[in-house]
Amino acid sequence: MSDSASYLAFVASVPRLRAAAGALLRDREGRVLVVHPVYKDEWDIPGGMIEAGESPTDALLRELQEELGIAPPVGRLACVDWVPPAPPWDAGLMFVFDSGVLTESQIAAIRLQPQELDEYVFAAPADLDSLLPPGQARRMNAAISAADTGQAAYLEDGRHRPSGA
Repeated sequence: MSDSASYLAFVASVPRLRAAAGALLRDREGRVLVVHPVYKDEWDIPGGMIEAGESPTDALLRELQEELGIAPPVGRLACVDWVPPAPPWDAGLMFVFDSGVLTESQIAAIRLQPQELDEYVFAAPADLDSLLPPGQARRMNAAISAADTGQAAYLEDGRHRPSGA
């Protein structure tokens, strides 16, 4: 087998990861915007899957416009979370961006895409553990802390990896 064929075989064998981008959006009271997708029982954060060839920031901006009808700035990275495989899903990388505080006019302009979302609320950070799935609640609590300190976090399944591990 030629070196080129070996290289192509190696490239084909490299695992692929799914990736998604979400927004930490808050109101003036510090509550976090969470949305309810029509296709699952759990609440979620605004955002979605990154499509082929799309950057995380482009994906988030597209998803915010599609799902909410608004285009706040994507903002700076709050955290990236490696999520282990959970069939039928492969492992993934979840990016959460601190997209800032929505103004009253931005909140009034929210228009949910009915094929995807049927409700939204601004939830107190203390309520995220009861609204979101456990891993996502951990991720969002870490994102809030990272956004408040200006220090982006790296997580694994929503948890900080211990130093030296």
